[in-house]
This record gives sequence, C-alpha cells and structure tokens, in this order.
Amino acid sequence: MMMPVRLGTAMGIGIGALALAGCLSLPHDTHQIQTFFLSLDRSAGGTAISEVRPKAGTLVVNVPVAQPGFDGPHMAYMQRPYEVSYYATHRWADSPARMVTPVLIQALEQTGYWRAIVPMPTSVRGDHRVEIDQLELVQTFLQKPSQVRLALRVQVIKLPEYLVLGTRLFDVVEVSFTDDAYGGAVAANRAADKLLREVAGWLSGCVSGSQESGCSR
Repeated sequence: MMMPVRLGTAMGIGIGALALAGCLSLPHDTHQIQTFFLSLDRSAGGTAISEVRPKAGTLVVNVPVAQPGFDGPHMAYMQRPYEVSYYATHRWADSPARMVTPVLIQALEQTGYWRAIVPMPTSVRGDHRVEIDQLELVQTFLQKPSQVRLALRVQVIKLPEYLVLGTRLFDVVEVSFTDDAYGGAVAANRAADKLLREVAGWLSGCVSGSQESGCSR
C-alpha cells in the first residue's frame, strides 16, 4: 500500500492537494480524493517579456493529444511492462494534455520571443501553429526508486503556407523521491518544467532558423 504523505507548503513547483489523506487502494475505498496539478517552477525565473523585443508574430497552440490510456485525469502508473494502472484516490485536476497547454504558454511567454501566444480554440489565424500529440505521463515502478516519464511530440507549422518547419519527440524522466502518488506528482512537475522549457526554446530556434534547432527552412 502506498503510504499517505502530507503536502508541503514551500514547494516551488505547483502541486495542490484538495484532501490530506489517501492511499493506493481499491476503487471502493472511502478515502477522500487528493488532486494535483502542474505548473512551472517559479523559482527558476525566466527572461522577462519586457526585456526582449518580440521577434516573431502570433503563435497558435493546439490542445495536445494524449496516447490511449493517458487521456483522462487519472494518475497513471506501471508495475509491469505494457500494463497501465491508476491510483484510486489520487487524480490530476484535469487530463495531463489539458494541463500541459497553459504551462507551455507560460514557458513560451517567458522567452519574450512571440508577440502573442493564443490557445485553441480561437478565430485568430496566427503566423505559426504548434501541434502536440503522443503525450504520455506515467509513474513507473519497474525500478527502484520509481520514476516519472513525460513524453510528447511537437510539430511547428508556418502559416498560412502550412509549411512544417520541424518535428521533434521530447522525452524526460525524473526520479521520484518517494514511491507514492505524491512523489510522482512532485517528479511530474519537475519533468514538465524541464521538458516544456526545452520545447519553448526549440520552437524559437525553429522559427528563427537556428542551425542548432535541427529544423527545416
């Protein structure tokens, strides 16, 4: 059984709990549900928008598409290869795909590279569009200590030509400090912060034509 862990209040990453007790158990367990969310590490800072003159126009961000089994608010974990299970009394505040969008927008805004960043759905046509799919967020117990893996594929498209500038698979693994749902949520936030800041930098490189980005022009 996964032992309950009380939430800390001094975490720089965004981990929220709507209840203080819960454990890995059968669905009929009477424990209250604990709910977690994702956000950037505020202590990491970032380039202030006012310090950088935007170099690109409007970026439209599509809602990510998750892999089957990872498209709901359930917190997924694996104890055996190819088998996905879910915590009974621990959940994400929303599906990982929907939580990733605002966090990615924050990371993009901190670069100061874009004049505007608009999430879908929108009537704004934009100058570029980013599409994300194949998203997975899972805590694995196939090793000790457990690890959290966040993976997704990103494609940036130039509008209105619909020219694909680049496509890349991002994959980050973070070790969980405790082998339970709370430890997984902490590791997931670290993974999201690292991966989405990397995505934001890569997108800027693709649009600017940086040779290091590996994008086509």
